[in-house]
Amino acid sequence: MSRHLLARAILVVALLGIWSCAPNLAVQKKQEEASRNLGEAYYQRGNYTAALREFLKAESLYADDPFLQNDLGLAYKAKKQPDLAIKHFNKALKLKPDYAPAINNLGTAYLEKGDWDTAITYFKSVSKNLLYTTPHLPLANLGWAYYNKKEYHLAVKYYREALDLKPKFIVAMRGLGLTYMAMGKLDAAAEILESAVKDYPDADLLYIDLGKLYTESGEEEKALAAYQKVIELAPGSELAAKASQAIQDIKRYRY
Repeated sequence: MSRHLLARAILVVALLGIWSCAPNLAVQKKQEEASRNLGEAYYQRGNYTAALREFLKAESLYADDPFLQNDLGLAYKAKKQPDLAIKHFNKALKLKPDYAPAINNLGTAYLEKGDWDTAITYFKSVSKNLLYTTPHLPLANLGWAYYNKKEYHLAVKYYREALDLKPKFIVAMRGLGLTYMAMGKLDAAAEILESAVKDYPDADLLYIDLGKLYTESGEEEKALAAYQKVIELAPGSELAAKASQAIQDIKRYRY
């Protein structure tokens, strides 16, 4: 969200706060919506603490908003609090049982907890919702859950279904590549990951994956180049430190 829109959201919240000292329910709902919109602006900018603060303020004004409860779940998940996230996603679904994004988000919270089977239940439920506009999301999430369960053939199945719906979906492309690597299908993994970096040349995680793949397949020069790309894309990051260590390891064993 642009700085202009964020400033506008802040102004709306301020004006509504002045509007009435003893607001009726309609005014409370408007104030809640304004704070929710501001929280969403902060969330989109990656300021999860400020977002959570606004969402909690909105909840104190009017809690029976399923979209707000979903936002609270997202904020808590971003703050690495999956149990609190689950609580609010469930509140959203109590208010709006057919709220497909909240069902998918609930599944992702269980992914965070490593509860693959519960996550799968929610993803399968929402993936069958014909009115859900982004079914590639739960399908890719199913792929990740089955990947972690080491049920690789099912992971491939769902990642491919996600890519059938959205061919350039980076999450599914990366997941499929990792799954092929785990299955020992290194050529297939290289094909999908190399295709992915052509579409997303600034995705540092993809280069880490390629570095591991090339190392495993004995292509050390390609591995070194992939790891070096990570350092160029994300200097000073934890990922860059991992890439630097991998480069040292390759050179150490080489010489």
